Amino acid sequence: MRFLPLIMIIGICLFSCNSSKKSVDKVNEVSPSAVVDTIRIENKELDYQIIIMDIGFESWLATQRSSNFYIQPTLESKNKFYVMEWNRRVMNPQVYNSNLYMQPIDYDHQIDYGMEVNYLLYMYFQFFQDKYNQRLY
Repeated sequence: MRFLPLIMIIGICLFSCNSSKKSVDKVNEVSPSAVVDTIRIENKELDYQIIIMDIGFESWLATQRSSNFYIQPTLESKNKFYVMEWNRRVMNPQVYNSNLYMQPIDYDHQIDYGMEVNYLLYMYFQFFQDKYNQRLY
């Protein structure tokens, strides 16, 4: 049960193909046991939101290559694969730890989410694999 409050990726709810304006809020929330990094990306025009809450993610992200190192089509391709595997694991709690794979991710590879969303989602998958010794490939 120690993983239960640590990981939450709460959906990407999408209703449009345009990704014009995004706002990123970084907030540290204090829980009884530890400080949880929270990164929120939302676009109210497109009605989607991604929330990444995991201890150490924000500080880990600061040590990684910037988004300028990547190109969007590559991140989109990798995210498509990672999301499919993630969702497969969410649907198989008898095989995969349901404390790690709690919620499915609604990611439509035909929608242009923009560089920021694709970069942060990709980086979270890298962080998740390293921290929890999971391989999504």
